[in-house]
Amino acid sequence: MIGGSLGAACRYGIDRLANNYLGSSLTGTFSVNIIGSLALGFLVGYALGKSNWNQDYSLLLGVGFCGSFTTFSTVTVSSIQLISDGSYGKAVTYLTFSVVVGLLAAFLGIWIAKQTI
Repeated sequence: MIGGSLGAACRYGIDRLANNYLGSSLTGTFSVNIIGSLALGFLVGYALGKSNWNQDYSLLLGVGFCGSFTTFSTVTVSSIQLISDGSYGKAVTYLTFSVVVGLLAAFLGIWIAKQTI
């Protein structure tokens, strides 16, 4: 619950910053998904390399924080809104970048964690 509350607050803050300074909540959603992918990748990579890893940390940080911080459901709804507005190319680009860059960020997080162990 604590991790989820913190993740949701951070997600909202980043979304508001992106909307206020860049004029786009899509940028905020994209940012939190990439940061969340990197963070969860790092967490998984780190936990896999530690035999004495406490599973409570995985619940707090992975399920709680990252689970509420990332917003894939918002990605899909935003994409539907873009499609409804006739912005098909923007919707495809947004979805493609969200998935591909998210995968790369998760891979990078795992790789970084393995380098630190």
